[in-house]
Amino acid sequence: MKRLLAILRVALRALRRNVLRTFLTMLGIIIGVAAVIGMVSIGTGARVQVEQQIAALGQNVIMIMAGNMSRGGMFSGMGGAPTLTLEDALALRHEVDGVAYMSPEVRGNVQIVAGNLNWNTSVMGVSPEYLDLRAWPLADGDFFTEQDIRGTTRSAVLGQTTAKKLFEDANPIGATIRVRGIPFTVIGLLAAKGSNMMGQDQDDVVFVPYSTAMRRLFGQNFLRSINVSAASPEQIKDVSTQIADLLRQRHRIQPGRDDDFMVRTQQEITEFATSTAKTMTGLLGAIAGVSLLVGGIGIMNIMLVSVTERTREIGIRLAVGARRRDILRQFLTEAVVLSVVGGLIGIATGVGVSAGLAAQFNWPTLTPGYAIGGAFLFSAAVGVFFGYYPARKAAQLDPIEALRYE
Repeated sequence: MKRLLAILRVALRALRRNVLRTFLTMLGIIIGVAAVIGMVSIGTGARVQVEQQIAALGQNVIMIMAGNMSRGGMFSGMGGAPTLTLEDALALRHEVDGVAYMSPEVRGNVQIVAGNLNWNTSVMGVSPEYLDLRAWPLADGDFFTEQDIRGTTRSAVLGQTTAKKLFEDANPIGATIRVRGIPFTVIGLLAAKGSNMMGQDQDDVVFVPYSTAMRRLFGQNFLRSINVSAASPEQIKDVSTQIADLLRQRHRIQPGRDDDFMVRTQQEITEFATSTAKTMTGLLGAIAGVSLLVGGIGIMNIMLVSVTERTREIGIRLAVGARRRDILRQFLTEAVVLSVVGGLIGIATGVGVSAGLAAQFNWPTLTPGYAIGGAFLFSAAVGVFFGYYPARKAAQLDPIEALRYE
């Protein structure tokens, strides 16, 4: 232990001889580690934000969307065809094992009027189970019930943004709004949900009973989509398979023919949405890692110069009894100190840059522990790898030739 401390003291004394050169040598490591930490933090923060937004959809959610529609050579996107019906939704609720909640969904953008204010927003027809399915609490009032569904009542529940636009700071509960000229009574106010992963404001919405939306507002007998929540994460795959099989049976789709619907689980959406972020994080981290290699090459270069400059010193130490392995350890320690100190400064810089970007540009950043640990270990490994050759060269010097060196 004493020998190691003595070697470390000599290494620090040697590095202090030329502080500017020592700092410039560490600069490559500092920049490399800071870049890796910064890039990984930005990528991880973006991925976690997407995962949180998808988690806000609810727990164990399975989405069934209507298929494409082709008419007269014109094609509409997913959800444009009348391939899902209310009967399909009720069949899923009662015939598929493992379904905790189910809600049909119809939707349209409508101009809403309240007093002398109006606002164009999304009106969604859903079931009373929708809030449980989406894990979306109420801030005030009530949600509609099965009795409202059966009676096609004109009840409405507002999102925070819609309520703000139509009623400003007043309490909307009990107020009347007009949707396509039809009066609706506001019975509830939703808690704030925020933006989804596409940047759309989820609070800019009005919920009404799906029966009312289908018959009184949109005049349609088909659904845009059906939302289902499995009873547990382990049942998601089985429930989605049962849903697909039941809909193929109900729609009389023959084997080998394309489905006229699409089933997507929350897990699939999460994997798809985060795959790009993961790829970009890995790519940016790899690019930033190149600068670590460049920093390692800089360490090797400076250590080789140091061996040349200190050839006579090495000869004297060997002549007075120092062993070759002591010389090897001495120069290897100097290289490791350069890389480790540079790594620590780089970690602090990277974390600081990440925090600065988050504060200045409101970017989501998250510095994972594995990134800090990995960057530190890699910087230390760079010091060992690129410092070994100069250290070995110093240890193999002939004492007599070294003493003669001018």
